[in-house]
Amino acid sequence: MKKFVLLAGAALLVITFKYADHPGVASKLSGVTLPFKVAMLYAKEPDVELSVPVEGVSVKQIKNTWHAPRSGGRLHEGQDIFAPRGTAVRSATAGYVMSVGENALGGNTVFVMGAGGRNYYYAHLDSYAEGLAVSDYVTPGTVLGYVGTTGNAAGAAPHLHFGVYTPGGAVDPLPLLKDTP
Repeated sequence: MKKFVLLAGAALLVITFKYADHPGVASKLSGVTLPFKVAMLYAKEPDVELSVPVEGVSVKQIKNTWHAPRSGGRLHEGQDIFAPRGTAVRSATAGYVMSVGENALGGNTVFVMGAGGRNYYYAHLDSYAEGLAVSDYVTPGTVLGYVGTTGNAAGAAPHLHFGVYTPGGAVDPLPLLKDTP
């Protein structure tokens, strides 16, 4: 499978570079490339360390909320990182923005796909970074949005819900987090 992904990615790069100067070809290829970029991410090893995604917060300041009970018998699948409303939320990893939108639980959310096919979920955002869009490439430190209380966090203290999802399910992000220099 990895060989196929690498060959498909290489073929796409050759086509892109060979025909990029032909009118309209680059724009037609731009919509096709994200699936290949995602396939390339799946072929990489997942990160073993992640930057704390909330500006100015250290790992020691994060109270462990993994698997805390939630409404409807759910367990909390992430870490809540508390900070003042409007504090910058930065990508914890390199990858591609897969979704920028709203849902009932998370409110304003962003999903970033990283190495190993991991999805990084940023929820309860007050607002998004200006111009943030699906297929944007982000690196650790890229601003995605700002801490808030949207979704089911309305009435709670402002925080980021940070989740990490592997192809096998949710994993606790806290052991992966390291302080941002």
